[in-house]
Amino acid sequence: MSCSFPTALRCVCLRSPVVAILIGFGACAVTAQQPRNTAQSTAPVPLLPAPAASPEVQPDGTTTFRLVMPDATSVKLELEGPASPYPMTKDSQGVWTVTVPNLAPEYYSYSFNVDGTEVLDPHNVTIKTSFFSNQNVFLVPGKPPMPWEPENVPHGVVHHHFYHSDIVGVDSQYYVYTPPGFDPKSSLKYPVLYLLHGYSDKPSAWTRMGKANVMLDNLIAEGKAKPMIVVMPWGYGDMQMIARGWAAWRDPQLIASNFMKFSDALFKEVMPRVQQEDPVSDKQEDHAIAGLSMGGAESLLVGLNHPDYFAYVGGFSAGGLGDGPYAPVFPGIAPKTAAQMNNELRVLWIACGTEDGLFPPNQHLIAWLQQQGLRPAAIQTPGRHVWMVWRNNFSNFAPLLFQAQPKQDSQ
Repeated sequence: MSCSFPTALRCVCLRSPVVAILIGFGACAVTAQQPRNTAQSTAPVPLLPAPAASPEVQPDGTTTFRLVMPDATSVKLELEGPASPYPMTKDSQGVWTVTVPNLAPEYYSYSFNVDGTEVLDPHNVTIKTSFFSNQNVFLVPGKPPMPWEPENVPHGVVHHHFYHSDIVGVDSQYYVYTPPGFDPKSSLKYPVLYLLHGYSDKPSAWTRMGKANVMLDNLIAEGKAKPMIVVMPWGYGDMQMIARGWAAWRDPQLIASNFMKFSDALFKEVMPRVQQEDPVSDKQEDHAIAGLSMGGAESLLVGLNHPDYFAYVGGFSAGGLGDGPYAPVFPGIAPKTAAQMNNELRVLWIACGTEDGLFPPNQHLIAWLQQQGLRPAAIQTPGRHVWMVWRNNFSNFAPLLFQAQPKQDSQ
């Protein structure tokens, strides 16, 4: 006897009343389970829609920022670059929004001010850290890409080193960039740039936010910069500079101690390690030092007081030297030594943003150096005390290094 499954059930039921009852029950159970959703989620949390992108960057640089904060009464966007924050508007769902039009191609840091408290964007995992605050970071890409944007070129390597500093009294650290194709076993000796971060930052600042390694990868690939080793050391000589916060800059003795001990740690601790670990040249014409803000002042102090060691010196928005007098901190600079120093220094490059509060003291320092007979390249760029200025500075300074006939552009 041939029949389909339902017919078979009927056949069995006809032959055995007991089985008919059991099978009939089973048939009812099967019928009751058929509507069950077998694809029901087993996720341990509710499956919610993805949050709206923040920030949302349009092709023309127009960028929208969002923050869900339904109980807040005031939210502002603190964006790197502009002098004032942007007020945000709350909708009926408690989402605060602001759109900033036509941002230039750059990396930007930002945070939200929520009723007076700094808050990070929870939907942006790219973070810039410092001793005093953290910010989110995003990129407005350029077309064509800007010098600080990663390209499809050979890449160097950034190495992280740790050591204990007896001079500073901390477990210290420094980063080393080695260029594409670097071979530590090669007999080739590389030129070296010591690149210094600013106040409140850490040695990672020049790679995480400054993108110095990315810029060098691109410049080397284009033949615009020489392959070089870059050392990014701990920029503090006295940790009271951090313990006392921004008020530390009101204490001239602490500032002097910080600069002096930093120089000692650089020459006595960091440089010997670098010379032992990496194939760096020992020639004066293969040594450079540059930095931003506090690191800019340190670069000028170290470089100009050791012209026998550094042929290239750069200060970007240098801070901490004030309006003078400069002779006590640069005792070797005078009209009678100018000719020799000009012969030793291949590049002396001092730059500052024209909207930076440090612009006037930098101009005073440049004028004093010129009075002594030195020939600094005086670089003025639009901008405040921000990374946009310093990335631009570095992208123009790096190609001058270790060239046979460097050209200083004072425009």
